[in-house]
Amino acid sequence: MYRRDFLVRSGQIIGAAALASALRSAEVYASSQTSAASPSWEEVRSSFNLAPDLIHMSGFFLASHPKPVRQAIEEHRRALDANPIEYYFGHGDKAESAVLAAAAQYLGVDAADIALTDSTTMGLGLLYSGLKLRADQEILTTTHDHYSTETSLRLRAERTGASVRKISLYRDAATKSVAEIVESVTRSVTAQTRVLAVTWVHSCTGVKLPIRAIADALKPINATRDEQDRVLLCVDGVHGLGVDGTELPELGCDFFIAGCHKWMFGPRGTGLVWGTPAAWPAATATIPTFDDATYTMWMQIRPQQAVPIGATMTPGGFHSFEHRWALDRAFQFHQTIGKPRVAERIHVLNRQLKEGLVKMPTIKLYTPMTDELSAGIVCFDVNGVRADSVVEQLRKKKIVASVTPYKTLYTRLAPGLLTSAAEVETTLAAVREVRG
Repeated sequence: MYRRDFLVRSGQIIGAAALASALRSAEVYASSQTSAASPSWEEVRSSFNLAPDLIHMSGFFLASHPKPVRQAIEEHRRALDANPIEYYFGHGDKAESAVLAAAAQYLGVDAADIALTDSTTMGLGLLYSGLKLRADQEILTTTHDHYSTETSLRLRAERTGASVRKISLYRDAATKSVAEIVESVTRSVTAQTRVLAVTWVHSCTGVKLPIRAIADALKPINATRDEQDRVLLCVDGVHGLGVDGTELPELGCDFFIAGCHKWMFGPRGTGLVWGTPAAWPAATATIPTFDDATYTMWMQIRPQQAVPIGATMTPGGFHSFEHRWALDRAFQFHQTIGKPRVAERIHVLNRQLKEGLVKMPTIKLYTPMTDELSAGIVCFDVNGVRADSVVEQLRKKKIVASVTPYKTLYTRLAPGLLTSAAEVETTLAAVREVRG
């Protein structure tokens, strides 16, 4: 009865009002940020508790929490430890609304169209396992995608009878062009293609796909199709989110899936799925939501009413709430720095790294030189030296690099907001000294 009474007293009051208030706060917060108020790069770096004696060239893998995120996590944790049930019912809805509002403001979308998840992999699994497919339809994907995408699509095909077909988007990652990629897509789409599943930034090569150009190329194809046969453009965007600052409507995709604990510096174990209002009806939920409106309707406290699709698609159950509820601080952290400044900084450091690598006769660079076709990951080979050996040699010089987790192994470096131009030069000097 305590739970029921609490919901009656507070649940009906919060709901939409909490989200509306959070949206206003997020808008005011973002609009108040100016370049003059933005922190220096040294101040940004000092917000992280990173080991100071290391050069962190793999910060994209799993975020170190910046100070505002750490503080928010601890505030929620202390309150939950002190009085779990009252804090959950008294603050959970408001905290989750704040997260949705901050994400919506950053992404330039409606908060109602966002589902919260725990990771990119969870988001991919939730979306692809719920897509409505017929046995005569196909899923078109690429040879450049991650295991999580590949497996989620295979499992959906097995359940529905739909087929999965893989294509290569380019011959040479380093020399590819927008035209080559778009032509590869349009040439491969057939009358049976219902889903096009791609990754915005390939962690295997550092290639960034021209999603907007792909979306535009699909428009004339979709214009001749019925709604249930339209090609849905689904994007794993985890290595683009928090880099270019692009708002999702600019990409032109139907669905966008990403973890928030990489470039966004969000709490570990956070992510999201976004879909356009036109695309969401093509998906069904897999896990019951714990959205207050749905739950109280089930308890017969409220009459039946429409529930936002994002809430319906958000898995219910108990999560690491102190982490999820601190996610708004990560979006605010980026807004404080300024999205254009973040994008410029990452691209400048990556150009510096690539320009230095390409001058070395022993290096084969796989990541394109242009900002248009690359983001924050740089992949390369050192002639005659295995990728894991390169990483080991760099680590001995206190440089944290990584190996691509794919069938073909490359050395991977990722300059970002946690590195400096001087550290890029130190890294280049260390790469020159790598020996087989």
